Amino acid sequence: MRHHLKAGGATLLIGLLAGSMPALADFWSDAGAKFQGVTLHGVTESTPPSNYVKDVLAPEFTEKTGIKVEIETTSWDQMYDKAIKDMEAGTGIYDMVYIEQDIIYAYLARNFLVDITKALADDPSLKAPDFSEEAFTSFADYFKNADGDLMGLPMEAFIKIYLYRTDLFNDPEIQAAFKEKTGKDLKPATTHEEYTEIAEFFTEWGQGKDIWGTTAQAHTGHPASWYEFFESIAPTFGVYNWGIDADNNYAASVANGGRMNSDEAKAALKYWLHLRDIAPPESAASTWTETATTFAAGRAAQGLIYGENAAWIASDPEKSRVVGNVGVALPPTEPGVLEQVEAGEGYIGYYDGGAFGLPITSKNQEAALLFLQYIGQDSVQGPWAVAGSRITNTATYDDPAVQELDKKLGGYFTMLRDQGKLFAGAPPFPFHAQVREATAPIFYEILTGAIEPDAGLDQMAAKAEEELTNLGYRK
Repeated sequence: MRHHLKAGGATLLIGLLAGSMPALADFWSDAGAKFQGVTLHGVTESTPPSNYVKDVLAPEFTEKTGIKVEIETTSWDQMYDKAIKDMEAGTGIYDMVYIEQDIIYAYLARNFLVDITKALADDPSLKAPDFSEEAFTSFADYFKNADGDLMGLPMEAFIKIYLYRTDLFNDPEIQAAFKEKTGKDLKPATTHEEYTEIAEFFTEWGQGKDIWGTTAQAHTGHPASWYEFFESIAPTFGVYNWGIDADNNYAASVANGGRMNSDEAKAALKYWLHLRDIAPPESAASTWTETATTFAAGRAAQGLIYGENAAWIASDPEKSRVVGNVGVALPPTEPGVLEQVEAGEGYIGYYDGGAFGLPITSKNQEAALLFLQYIGQDSVQGPWAVAGSRITNTATYDDPAVQELDKKLGGYFTMLRDQGKLFAGAPPFPFHAQVREATAPIFYEILTGAIEPDAGLDQMAAKAEEELTNLGYRK
């Protein structure tokens, strides 16, 4: 005979059963329990996305797991130097290192990094239920090895875009003056000729107003200028992969089948040097950071700016004087280049970003794997994207706060989602740093005027081939 419990009895039984069962904590506190006393150390560049990791995500992770996390944010060159020296020496100082997209291939060639995919498969107890590699955008592909395993946890991804001052471009008096001078309507440039006309106009118009026609990332002794030319300017003239042909014995010079010193590359360099000359005076000492602060200070009518800076430039009145007056467009290109790129050949600019890698020298690999998964979850991405203009997870595009900021940014996130395919990361060269370092001194001499631009590119192409021969790539 079946007896029916009254409601009160059922409640009592449930309470008794619950009392006899162990309390279940969430994954993070359970997983972190065996790592109490561990402190993870990371090094990264001082950028808005990295500072968010240090100030927000690391403390959150510590609160949930009990694992302490210390993130060192420093300059790009110091970050790069510290990470490589630690991994080369095997000292194990760092448990997470920032890996810029362009250097991942060299790290893979030197077996510096733990295979994240394999490590989690080998120990399922470390696998967080809310972490999935499928959540990432296609940008994650830049951080995979030949087997398709993830070798770095994507933490920022952005494109280098054309920003312009909408208050200036939409001003009726300025529009009339531009029309009178050029015979054209004032609107964001789509070609280099148009961009140059706009830059020249605003530099002349802005005399006495502390406004120039363009930014220029043209530091005379910092790799930022080398990158500006090869990753942002040259591609818009149809010169891709630094002008090095990996399928043709890594040729760099035109004489051997490369394009580093091609007519298109020489035209691109002269175009950019002219813009440098009519940009604010700080341009000769500007890196990727200073071009952003120049634009945010209202000192330039337009410029190519890394997307990681777009959010604060457009929305933070404490840092930016142009809040509410920022428009976004694709970089200007030489006629025919955009069509070529849309057909799948080449790219119009740099798809930048980075990941946190786990060095094989780390003494706390299991705890570090937990942290990497924590910052890879969909649930933490929205505020991070708002703070740092970066998106690595597909679902982030649908976050209400991200969509709201997208409106203030003139559709930057929409552009990243829909037109990011027109941009590309650095070429998959394991010799990236060596060729840059070999050719950069010549490039700086071009910028200071010690070498004429055409001759300088000829020398750079020859130097690149010499270095590639020494490294064993050219036969």
